[in-house]
Amino acid sequence: METSTSEGKYGIQWTVQNQLDDLDFADDLALLSHTHGQMQIKTASVAAVSESVGLNIHKRKSKILRHTSPITPDGETLGDVESFTYLRNISEQGGSHADVKARIVKARVTFQQLKNRWNSKQLSTNIKVRIFNTNVKTVLTYGAATWRTTTTIIKKVQVILSSFLCKTLNIRCLDTISNNLLWERTN
Repeated sequence: METSTSEGKYGIQWTVQNQLDDLDFADDLALLSHTHGQMQIKTASVAAVSESVGLNIHKRKSKILRHTSPITPDGETLGDVESFTYLRNISEQGGSHADVKARIVKARVTFQQLKNRWNSKQLSTNIKVRIFNTNVKTVLTYGAATWRTTTTIIKKVQVILSSFLCKTLNIRCLDTISNNLLWERTN
C-alpha cells in the first residue's frame, strides 16, 4: 500500500518537512487528508493498487470519519462514523477523554467478572493484587501511552484504580485511607 499513499502531497502536515499520509494497523489502513478531493484521489489509488494484487476494499467494513462529502471508491459510497477505535479512540472532537471513558467501562466489566476472586477467602491479598494488576489494571491502561495526559484524565484513572483496589482489599468506602497508604499496601 505504500506506493498508493506515499506521494506525500495529500496527507496532513506532521513536521515542517513531512506529511502523514496514512496509519497502518495490522490488516487495516487509515487514510489521512485535508480535503475531500485529496481523500477521493487517495482512496481511488488504494482501490486500484489493491485490485492489481487481487485484493479489494470491503465496502461494508470501510468507514469514513469526515466533515465533508462522501467518499466513493468504485462509485459506491462508504459509510460514516463519528469515532474510530483501534489502539485508541480517534474522534471528530479529538482528545483522549472518550478513549479513557471506554477503557474505564472495559475495566469495570473485567473487575466485575473477577468478583468471585475478590471475595475469595482462599486467596491472599498478594495474589488478589497480582490478579488485579495483570487483568483490571492492564485493561484500564491499555493504549495509555497514546493518551494526552491532562490532570483530569490522571485523576479519573487514579480514582477508578483506588476504588477497585479498595473493593479488592475489602476496604469500605466509609473507611478513610490515603492513596499513598493504599498504593503502599498493594505494591
